[in-house]
Amino acid sequence: MKRLLTTLTAALVAAALTGAVAGPATASPPNRTPSLGEVFTGYTLGTFRDGRMASPEEILKPLLPDDPFYREPTLTGTEKPGTLLKAQRVAVQFTGFRPGNLDAYKTMFVTRTRTGEPDISTGLIMIPRDGKQNSTRKIIGYQFANDSVGGYCHPSGMMTGSDPLDGASWSALGPLALMFNKGYAVVISDVGNNGDTSPHGVFAGKYNARTTLDGLRAALSVDQAHLSKTAPIGLFGIAGGGVGIGFASELKDSYAPELNIRSAVLEGQVVNYKNFIRTSDGSVGSGFAIATLLGLEPSYPEMKINEKLTPAGRAIADYYRGQCQSPGYFTLPFVPLNTLFTSGQHPADIADFQHAYRDNIMGRGTPGKGIRTLIASCVADDSPMSLVPAEDSRKLVRQWRGRGAKVDYQPTNCSMVQFITNIYGWGTDLLGMQTIDWLDAHTRN
Repeated sequence: MKRLLTTLTAALVAAALTGAVAGPATASPPNRTPSLGEVFTGYTLGTFRDGRMASPEEILKPLLPDDPFYREPTLTGTEKPGTLLKAQRVAVQFTGFRPGNLDAYKTMFVTRTRTGEPDISTGLIMIPRDGKQNSTRKIIGYQFANDSVGGYCHPSGMMTGSDPLDGASWSALGPLALMFNKGYAVVISDVGNNGDTSPHGVFAGKYNARTTLDGLRAALSVDQAHLSKTAPIGLFGIAGGGVGIGFASELKDSYAPELNIRSAVLEGQVVNYKNFIRTSDGSVGSGFAIATLLGLEPSYPEMKINEKLTPAGRAIADYYRGQCQSPGYFTLPFVPLNTLFTSGQHPADIADFQHAYRDNIMGRGTPGKGIRTLIASCVADDSPMSLVPAEDSRKLVRQWRGRGAKVDYQPTNCSMVQFITNIYGWGTDLLGMQTIDWLDAHTRN
């Protein structure tokens, strides 16, 4: 009886909160937690059966810096965004294991910075070997929950053995399994050149968006992959990756109108950095707030973060600039952020940061024509994982719907009650796995 009352109470709270969003609150088809049998299908189990452990040399090689693939050619400045510069067949390698029945290619391609200057990014294509013709496959443009500022910390490296312990790659395993089970080709951008050791601007939404769209363009030019240029494309982003996917859907019509993007899923995305940083202050996510500032600065040099930090703050920033998400960003739990700045100001209020905050507020644009969007963020600010204010997501739904966009809203139960009573559902839903049926249904011509 007590459990029933708890469930009913949670349902009533969710209904009250989602009712603040105009129009239907539920997704169609409705989100649901996939069973273990849907994750570990014959294909998934086959990747273990037909895979193998890497040799010591194969394990060591990606851990070494200076992979020649990441050496950039000199651009003339006339290359179109999405131009493929090089592609290389690679083996997916995770914690020393090479799964079978999975083809993969690293890519390097031309993109544009936030302000439109030519730039170079790298990325990864992964395609299940399941008997289907690649020319008939749907494609997912996936952005991991990859919040790493340092080099060699991004998907093309972490999924081929260079960073086997990063939480972002672990969090992608479930969604990737579901996508491969449905036969999708998955295309991922590194949001910059993975081999560049200078800090990466992963949090600049418009830059992330452009590298995502240009990564898809480049993938369609990889001859060995045989992907169709007219294939239906879905976008999927979680946490920091959700920022790029949200802006990619807003920029699609003006930046990459030729891409056949039909759907977009945003799970746990940051809608407003200023609000996120204020909410993260003194929480388990204090380190992610500092990383966010450092991941904005490459695109907003006027932030001049070093000039504003205390000696301790500067040491932390220098460390973070060369680190991957795990374990680096978990080193500042519950630290008050103002203590890292000489002014004693909260970073949400520092004047030189305001332009970056304003420029990255999602919802000022509108998803492209023909794109149906699903937002599946936490329904309430009721757990240590609720670092993105729930109202920010509901506001984004209202803004996009107000401009005529087709947006479904299916909030996630991130509460500690859910954690205690249904940890499998709590965890898989935080990773966005409950949205894959919706993504599949709406990624079509």
